[in-house]
Amino acid sequence: MNTAYRNAIANHGGTLITHIALANGSGTELSGGTPAYSRKAVSWTAAVDGVIRPTADLSFNIPAGSTVAKWIAYAANGTTVYNIGDLTPEVYAGQGEYKLLAASSGISHTVA
Repeated sequence: MNTAYRNAIANHGGTLITHIALANGSGTELSGGTPAYSRKAVSWTAAVDGVIRPTADLSFNIPAGSTVAKWIAYAANGTTVYNIGDLTPEVYAGQGEYKLLAASSGISHTVA
């Protein structure tokens, strides 16, 4: 498949993924905290070489005692998962904030 085709698939995929969540190392989505953790709405850049990236960094409130180790791409229905990406694990002893950087977060549509 050529780059134009992979970009077309990636751009369509971006229309399906509406929210990003954070999870611990076992893939369980975070919850709780004050202010409370919540999923973030996301929009995507136009694909380049089959890769889409969030158009902006996403900031999340992280509950005390949590570990951020994965990000999850969800459909609008809130249950369909389209992608799970690994992150360098960060442990939060107290309430904190995590910023998912758009420039280093993306979904790749490549040919194996």
